[in-house]
Amino acid sequence: MDLSANEQKVLRALAAGELSPAAAAEAAGLGEQEAVSAASWLRTKELAEIEETVTELVGLNKEGLRYAAEGLPERRAIEWLNEHGAATASKLADGPLTADEARIVIGWLKRKQWAWLEKSDDGVMLTPARDDAPEGADEPLLRQLADGAQPVDSLDPQGLKLLQGRQILERSQQVARTLRITEAGRMALDELSGEELLGEVTPEMLQSGGWREGRFQRYSLETQAESAPQATLHPLTRFTEEIRGIFLQMGFTEIEGDYVESAFWNMDALFIPQDHPARELQDTLYLDDPKSFLLDDEEAVAAVKAVHETGGDTGSTGWRYDWSREVAQQALLRTHTTVSTIRYLSEHREPPVRVFAVGRVFRREALDATHLPEFTQVEGIIMEEEASFGMLIGVLKEFYRRMGFPDVRVRPAYFPYTEPSMEVDVKFGDRWLELGGSGIFRPEVTAPFGIDTPVLAWGLGLERLAMLRLGLKDIRMLYQSDLEWLKTAR
Repeated sequence: MDLSANEQKVLRALAAGELSPAAAAEAAGLGEQEAVSAASWLRTKELAEIEETVTELVGLNKEGLRYAAEGLPERRAIEWLNEHGAATASKLADGPLTADEARIVIGWLKRKQWAWLEKSDDGVMLTPARDDAPEGADEPLLRQLADGAQPVDSLDPQGLKLLQGRQILERSQQVARTLRITEAGRMALDELSGEELLGEVTPEMLQSGGWREGRFQRYSLETQAESAPQATLHPLTRFTEEIRGIFLQMGFTEIEGDYVESAFWNMDALFIPQDHPARELQDTLYLDDPKSFLLDDEEAVAAVKAVHETGGDTGSTGWRYDWSREVAQQALLRTHTTVSTIRYLSEHREPPVRVFAVGRVFRREALDATHLPEFTQVEGIIMEEEASFGMLIGVLKEFYRRMGFPDVRVRPAYFPYTEPSMEVDVKFGDRWLELGGSGIFRPEVTAPFGIDTPVLAWGLGLERLAMLRLGLKDIRMLYQSDLEWLKTAR
């Protein structure tokens, strides 16, 4: 078997025993990258093995390093309390703690039984429970990690559990490689001559004619090369383009909208009452800059106000409360793409209208396997004289059929701005899975803009659809930089 000069050097180096890439490079007189490349080729020829050991490391983030230098918040708090006496958490914020630390320190002082808690007119009063505050498992581990990231197996489990709850740790991986020769490699080594094979022709060889005297390395056309990195579209990008193509084929026009909107267009224009839970801070992301928008379409404002308070001319009784212009002017990150379609309808009031939108929306969600605070929503509407609930069902079935889901069913549902409303389920394997909501816009939504034509509307989450198509259980996988998965995901 013909081997390149570098392969021969590495193979001879490995004859002495297993080596790290750095040690093999030094023994072979090569750079480390050259040695690893040669070892990879030896592995494809089954002359060498490369063993990888992955070690999980735990270290401190920026906040953790500050804690290591200054002490945990409860340690600083109890030392201050022992010196100054009982105080409230807000008082601690004026002393040894930041405002954020003062909010969490009460729980830690109670958990470690370092202080007594008593309600007072000024808030929760903290009184030292003892002169000494014995260390738990977390403080020694904090000092240990201050020296740098360390293998997770070498750390105290109890201390690690305590520190993990503070979100001050960073996890990483360390990959160690070991190179070793195989039996086939030793046999090949015995057959090697001392002659160095030429792998390329240099200008110097051509000028001197030295290439005539050398022996060139033979190349095999059957050798399997490692796959080369290749560019590919992200799965979400592919799905977005697929959905755009389906809408365009069905006669729709794409529209776009802004991420930052007023509560008026995002909520009020869709007949969502101003005391609806979706408007709370824990559900919607409001802005400080700009904090509000000027509503300059007085006709639309007056019509929406009337619909909310009394139902206006729709025959509805409305929500029966005093509508607030100040609440409607609040600036927020849009919570759905329907805000784009209602804006479009307010400017295009004559049928027929068939439009769709694909865009990012934002909600104050806790990040977990099925929820994201920022995700992509797909929205479609039809405004036609003959539009009906039956047409909506037919359009949805055709849309999902083209997406690869031939079995579709609908169920009654409730949404503030459509009536009747329905959920859309598709059959995936042997299960029915909910993919989106739909319905016909209520008169309270369309009447303020002078629209008396039926408007069909539906929406779905792109990420949830992608999870089904890709067989994922965790939505976060769609946004991880896993190159191997990205190259093979289809």
